Amino acid sequence: MSTKSIEKVYDLLKACTVCPRKCKVDRLKGGVGVCRAGLGLKVASIGPHFGEEPMISGSRGSGAIFFSNCNLACVYCQNYQISQEGKGEAISPEELAEKMIALQAQGCHNINLVSPTHYGPQVIETLLLVKQKGLKIPVVYNSNGYESVEMLQMFEGLIDIYLPDVKYADDALAFQYSGINGYVAANRAAITEMYRQVRNLEMDNDGVALKGMLVRHLVLPEDVAGTGRSLEFLASVSKDIWLSLMSQYHPRYKAAQYGSLKRKLTPEEYKRALDAAIKLGFENILGQEMESSDQYLPDFEKANPFESN
Repeated sequence: MSTKSIEKVYDLLKACTVCPRKCKVDRLKGGVGVCRAGLGLKVASIGPHFGEEPMISGSRGSGAIFFSNCNLACVYCQNYQISQEGKGEAISPEELAEKMIALQAQGCHNINLVSPTHYGPQVIETLLLVKQKGLKIPVVYNSNGYESVEMLQMFEGLIDIYLPDVKYADDALAFQYSGINGYVAANRAAITEMYRQVRNLEMDNDGVALKGMLVRHLVLPEDVAGTGRSLEFLASVSKDIWLSLMSQYHPRYKAAQYGSLKRKLTPEEYKRALDAAIKLGFENILGQEMESSDQYLPDFEKANPFESN
């Protein structure tokens, strides 16, 4: 991508259309949209992370970069200090590129961009810089799935692994619990575009991802996430997609104020979700165990379709 092309990417910030919110504020001149992000990058933490799915974390960790702020406003956010309260420090693309090279030198399997959506142009600039500095490991785009297809197309060739969420199958619930309009159509268009770019997951001999897409779905109490319909959509894209079906929901942040979300997920609810995925024919399902106590096991396992009825 040329300097002229970079300028074109930054043009999206003049009347910001980086994500489907399309706030239309001029971030180049200090404007701030709903995401509370301006022109400069802001990062909460950088370092090896071992809590992702096994093909992302591997044995040496994923080089996670947690970006501050978010274009969603989920009332149950587990990382609300970062996403909603904006915890973090300013960093330039040049400095961030150096941090990525350092993560590679530490042995991390990949660079994991966590919630990068609202910094799309700045992240593209960083990735172009870091490729010139010698980055060889895969780049993971780890997002909530509320993405602009136009912005994603500008990332083509720079992202090796897409790790998006499918959060909802109902726009009214997406607005109620995450404060966003049109999530379902935007999310499905984004998933389709991501899949077009990288297709199904490819792994090395150690089972660590090199390229492709892994989709996450957090099962919510009382089927707030519309799991069945969400999985039906994914199956229509490809039944070979790797699906991370998560049971780890815990009522945090403002969740206690909402009747449907003020309790934990039950084992029965999670089993129904897992059974639905198996019935739809997904071959590659990562499941999470649940404990009877208040704690959830973070470990992911490959679900065996033949052990669930």
